[in-house]
Amino acid sequence: MKRTLQSGLLVLCGLGLLRVSLVTDLCLRYVKESMRPLLIASGCVLVLLGVVGAVLDRKRQRREYDTHGPDHSPATHGHDHSQVPRVAWLLLLPALSLLCYAPPALGAYTASRQPPEPIARQGEFAPLAAVSPLPMTLSNFTSRVQQDRARAIKGRTVLMTGIVTPHGKGSWDLTRIIINCCAADAQSVKVRVYGGPVLPADTWVTVTGTWHRGGTLGTASAAVALDARTVEKVPRPLNGYQDALPLPTTRTP
Repeated sequence: MKRTLQSGLLVLCGLGLLRVSLVTDLCLRYVKESMRPLLIASGCVLVLLGVVGAVLDRKRQRREYDTHGPDHSPATHGHDHSQVPRVAWLLLLPALSLLCYAPPALGAYTASRQPPEPIARQGEFAPLAAVSPLPMTLSNFTSRVQQDRARAIKGRTVLMTGIVTPHGKGSWDLTRIIINCCAADAQSVKVRVYGGPVLPADTWVTVTGTWHRGGTLGTASAAVALDARTVEKVPRPLNGYQDALPLPTTRTP
């Protein structure tokens, strides 16, 4: 591979990074929002390095031509060092992937193969807001069910948002995938759902319901589960890789 082609690959990789981080939001499928400026900066650096490398290589070739002539170049006498290993062609694959094809976002396939993220112990709980349905994160619901000795969640109708992860007949998992840094460290929080329509895997839904009886509420034996009253399809929220409260959205049919 000539050095000019190597510079071209650097430019392609840089343009791919800029496409997924600056032009679109595709980078948020793989990294958290705070990493976006670093990706943009990396893309700019790669493009700059590629352009500068191509310009310098062109100047070097012109200088050799002016010094030795067309018949006395290093390539003619077997001393051409402008070649790089053929394995460098493998850089073409991620470059084209970033430019032409984005791998799918993490979803039900990943969540179904992960154990739920351990929930941190919480000593005290604030009173629940007097609204119904009560918006909650999946982690907060889990903590209330298994750690709140006051059993404040008992009989309360809650509202949570996540993706559908198939589980088996009669139930499915409402899931949120959490990215701490990038897709490699993704973890999932799950709440088992009983009742309601079972929509296709990876569908974003908002579920309202009450705690599904199982075990002793307020202890580790309590089932982290919900008896669904309503299950409605919603657009993917902007905070899709956080265990966040449901955002106001326009419902889709």
